[in-house]
Amino acid sequence: MTTHPLYDPASQRDACGVGFIADRGLRASHRMLRYAVRCLVNLDHRGAISADGTGDGAGLLTQVPYRLLARELETRGIAAPSPGWLGVVFAFLPADDPEPARSLLNAALEYEGVRVLHWRTVPIDPAVLGAAARGSMPRIEQVLVDAGPDVSDVDDLERRLFLARKAAQRTARAAGITGFSIPSSSARTIVYKGLFTARHIEDFYRDFVDPSFETAYAIFHQRYSTNTVPSWERAQPFRMLGHNGEINTINSNRAWMAARQVDLRSQLWNSRTEELVPLLEPDQSDSGHLDNAFEVLVRSGRSLAHVKEMLIPSAWENVADLDPAVQAFYEYHAFLSEPWDGPAAIAATDGVTLMASLDRNGLRPARWTITPETIVVASEAGVNPIEEGNATSTGQLGPGRWSCSISSRAISVSPMRSGTRSPAAGRMANGSTPRPPTSRTHSTPTPTTRWTRQHWRGYSGTRQRNDASCWPSSLRDGSRSAPWATTRRSPS
Repeated sequence: MTTHPLYDPASQRDACGVGFIADRGLRASHRMLRYAVRCLVNLDHRGAISADGTGDGAGLLTQVPYRLLARELETRGIAAPSPGWLGVVFAFLPADDPEPARSLLNAALEYEGVRVLHWRTVPIDPAVLGAAARGSMPRIEQVLVDAGPDVSDVDDLERRLFLARKAAQRTARAAGITGFSIPSSSARTIVYKGLFTARHIEDFYRDFVDPSFETAYAIFHQRYSTNTVPSWERAQPFRMLGHNGEINTINSNRAWMAARQVDLRSQLWNSRTEELVPLLEPDQSDSGHLDNAFEVLVRSGRSLAHVKEMLIPSAWENVADLDPAVQAFYEYHAFLSEPWDGPAAIAATDGVTLMASLDRNGLRPARWTITPETIVVASEAGVNPIEEGNATSTGQLGPGRWSCSISSRAISVSPMRSGTRSPAAGRMANGSTPRPPTSRTHSTPTPTTRWTRQHWRGYSGTRQRNDASCWPSSLRDGSRSAPWATTRRSPS
């Protein structure tokens, strides 16, 4: 009998592969896309595959490839909008009869004052798919759009594309049109995904081998389906995030989101608030519904970091030295939304901010690597060995916060809690709205004790000193910088 002394079957964990890679100087390039494809392919083993070669699903979320799509428009004699103003609606259409779905999507975009420039057939190679994936494959097209004269800024364009997508999908369901979904609709980001394994993504989507496809960052995801049947629309990343884990409170989350639909109010949406319904798409996975919640809150004016801490809050109730303003943030939002709890590692972006984070239990792996040119976070180390060989600092995320904020100059790294704010923070921090005393009385374990307990329960085979759960309280409350913030180099 062959023995493997470094392998223990009891320690094996099957889970999705997720992460992101970003250029620290925000330089869009084809090289960054190649890095993202390599990261995804190196997570291929994390997905399942059927006997016919059909995978659970994989994909990439990138910036809108402006050069690629502008060239497409110019070859057809259509003037391309300025960079940042070219919107793309990525559509999965019914393969047998796509015209009704096209018509209702055109109508929805026209109603929002968005000008349709061109319907683009995405170049693909179905030969690399398994039989089941080919049999269920939709017609894949992109709608290239320009902001109309009434669109005030890019955020306004994002909201109009969001409402157009909601209206088109709502109308399609009412009309009984099946096989229609919209993986992304944005002027900032685009999602390429499908029912294949990671190693086939660039064989299937031929755009990825075009040198004019450039991006400064990408979120990658290889799905391992546990709770739902794999399908084209359930592949990840979704419109804002890729998720590894399960939402154990999903039934409660879905019920509360449905309850909120009957009394929605918003100063931003005003009379159009009812057009946000349904908040959660029918027949979507728990990860998909988490993405729905992220999207509607971000589009309604909250920052990505705000939404993350609102839906997937950190453990804060028994942190004695927590900053009063941060405690006020969590207390205030506890009245607004219940946590989406469960093992979770996410990589998310709204096109303005890029982040990776774990839930408060930290039961999913996430390794980070900073090099002079890139930042990589992934479910395991070694996804991009060429770049990782030049690492200036590395570590593992714990049940804390980590955000990478995209600005016009560079990507900075900071604890998530530094960006938390709430309308009631001032009142609650001053004590006018005190939090009721908790009935739970137990001591907060020291870092050493906490690690020992996690080790006993099989959560970690080695002690990670950069794990946020082992940081001293001065790091948890944000009064000192995190380990990687002091070791990374400034972008050249």
